[in-house]
Amino acid sequence: MKIVKAAQAGTVESSDIVVRIEPNESGVEILLTSSVQQQYGKRIEAVIRETLKELGVEAARIEAIDKGALDCTVKARTQAAAYRAAESTDYPWKQ
Repeated sequence: MKIVKAAQAGTVESSDIVVRIEPNESGVEILLTSSVQQQYGKRIEAVIRETLKELGVEAARIEAIDKGALDCTVKARTQAAAYRAAESTDYPWKQ
């Protein structure tokens, strides 16, 4: 999946995360701000990287503002932002 424009998903409400994604020259850059950075910052970054890898995103700049989101929320927000930024509606719905 190729990121072609800037996009975001999520809110700054408690237990949520805002994920902003934009094109990048090469590689994945993540800038994370989190209310639980000390305890879970590495895990949040890992979930974002794993999700982007599953989607085939090889180059993107991510800015994430976390307010204590669970892994499933981090993944969902990352997916939504990536699909929007790639201008794709080819969602692989799982049953």
